[in-house]
Amino acid sequence: MTLRVLQLCAVDFTVKHFLLPLVDFLEGQGFDVTVACSSGPFFPELRDRGVKLKAIEISRSRHLLRHLKSTCMLYSYLRGQHFDIIHVHTPIASLIGRLAATWARVPIRIYTAHGFYFHDDMPRMQRRFHITLEKFGARFSDFIFTQSDEDRQTAIREKICRPERILTIGNGINLERFDPAKVTEAEIARLREEFGIPGGTKVIGMVGRMVREKGYFEFFEAAAVVIRQIPNVRFLVIGDVLKSDYDNSKLELERWIRQLGVRDKVLFTGMRDDVSQILSLVDIYTLASYREGMPRSILEAMAMARPVVATNIRGCREEVVHEETGLIVPPRDSQALARAFMELLNDPERAQRYGIKGRERVVQCFSEKQVLERQMQVYEQLIREKGLMAKR
Repeated sequence: MTLRVLQLCAVDFTVKHFLLPLVDFLEGQGFDVTVACSSGPFFPELRDRGVKLKAIEISRSRHLLRHLKSTCMLYSYLRGQHFDIIHVHTPIASLIGRLAATWARVPIRIYTAHGFYFHDDMPRMQRRFHITLEKFGARFSDFIFTQSDEDRQTAIREKICRPERILTIGNGINLERFDPAKVTEAEIARLREEFGIPGGTKVIGMVGRMVREKGYFEFFEAAAVVIRQIPNVRFLVIGDVLKSDYDNSKLELERWIRQLGVRDKVLFTGMRDDVSQILSLVDIYTLASYREGMPRSILEAMAMARPVVATNIRGCREEVVHEETGLIVPPRDSQALARAFMELLNDPERAQRYGIKGRERVVQCFSEKQVLERQMQVYEQLIREKGLMAKR
């Protein structure tokens, strides 16, 4: 018999951009893998790729009745399917998934914290509330993975779970795909033409959903400062909002860009599948977020030998080594962000050196293979503990 695994998250964007390597790896190890999430625009593409999908609507809002409905739907599905393992991702899906799986008697329940929702800048009572939710959810978990080691240490300190039941797996990327040696000058020239970027123009890029907490307002404020000093620069945004995002920052951002007078210097690519190529035309990569887990976009930029300017928050400060692979600045500080941009724009040799060191750091510490193998070791451990080895 084959062990059956359900990977659960809120939206298909997460499946496409973050979970596919794990799904492929587990299938390669002989597991029967199904993915459950809300139906979305990537479902046809994922199905064409061979992913076994189950549509279960999971709202990312705070409507309790919707969450109860999702929990009941998931419980009914789990009872009928007899999965051996459920592996949950994203905050709401992880909580309702573990509850439903416990009631449905799924033997193994694993949770990956891609970044705890609570953080140091959160108001004290709100932070305590979210820590309490994590403690509650952990009662229905057999094991917790964190991508950030800071999250693991916090979980132990806050007594969310026992130290032996949590492991930092890190975040990793496909180093074959994100390899600057594989991008040709012709491809870079084509992208410059597509985006209307003249030769010799410097580019500062950022990847991410267009929501406030990603730091876009500060990014564009910094752009206005930089442009006054260095006019020959463009600011490139790779990403968009998701239908499930309840943050309506995109319209505010567009108004803010016009007010700042930088609209002609800002380029929006929308969602793209050629991120590695686009990163090759970027001179500086930035992530100005207020809150992250272990951001993959920084690792992708470092793998492409781009210097990084990131905010001093969880995850970012584990990836970027200040003044070695990039610069770390305070969050919500557009002036500090602008100064960091200008430092690197005015010192291209230093920027290049940071990029080379960044590539070396990713190869050494953040390969996708390492992350998958760490998870597999825990899967095997839990399978032995639960007496499911006969199915292997």
